[in-house]
Amino acid sequence: MRNIRASEIGAFLYCQRAWWYWRQGYEPGNQAEMNAGMEFHIHHAKLSLLSSVLRFLAVGLLVLALVLGVLSIAGLIG
Repeated sequence: MRNIRASEIGAFLYCQRAWWYWRQGYEPGNQAEMNAGMEFHIHHAKLSLLSSVLRFLAVGLLVLALVLGVLSIAGLIG
């Protein structure tokens, strides 16, 4: 008995006919579109990661500015 992967179950639930064709060894006819979609998702993931890093940096700089402002008002720094 062969192992069944979660991605294979997902493919079966999404489209049983496509899953059957895949099991028979047929290649999809829209491989170029699928590759373009994969490249788009990779690019989007990179932008999403960059957005998260920049947001973290912005919050850190805001906290630093608030701390420095409070210390300045309190007269502890010049």
